[in-house]
Amino acid sequence: MTSATAPARAVLLAAGLLALTACGTTVCGSGATAPSGAAPAPSLSPAPSSPAPSLSPAPDYAAQAAAAVARHDKLFPEVAKLCAGKAGTATAGSGTPGDLPTDPEARKYAENHAYKNQSTLTPAGKCRGDAHAARIKAALGGSDGKGAPQSAEELSRLLTGLGYRRETGDVYGSGAGNLSFVLSIPESGPCVTGRLSTPMSVEAHGVSMEGGCREPRGGH
Repeated sequence: MTSATAPARAVLLAAGLLALTACGTTVCGSGATAPSGAAPAPSLSPAPSSPAPSLSPAPDYAAQAAAAVARHDKLFPEVAKLCAGKAGTATAGSGTPGDLPTDPEARKYAENHAYKNQSTLTPAGKCRGDAHAARIKAALGGSDGKGAPQSAEELSRLLTGLGYRRETGDVYGSGAGNLSFVLSIPESGPCVTGRLSTPMSVEAHGVSMEGGCREPRGGH
């Protein structure tokens, strides 16, 4: 009996070892870990999504222009009162190829001097510009220029005293009758250019097509 059961026990032991080897180091069917060497099961959890890029809002130029006019009106209430109800802002001026003359020589002249073109003032801009021009002209002594500044320093002080900042304008020339200025009206524009000659000239206009209030130098 003993000799007959020993081989049977050896067979059963070998079968058990084979079963354990097939399952790896864990119990088969337990679900604790995958068998040794097996690929991991795919995850069912969704992959994390990247955050959507934040888009900056487009600048509201109309609101910015309206805010600038409001600041201008606070600085110059008398001008604001005169121009109340006028709407609009400065727009691009003429000078496009379609506006050029058909005569070759005249067309060439217009092309060579296009850098002098200025933006067109809307009724609101023209009203403010004309009001500022009249205000400055009165402070300079009117058309005859009586009591007008006699030096660039005096003219600069007068304009500053009227509320026109130094950084928004320029005074040039020397001596009585040879003084000029150009300035940008604070906040809302437009430009005002003056010459203290006889007769005196003070007028409003749009910015040059190349930017700024002073007439650009150059051309070709």
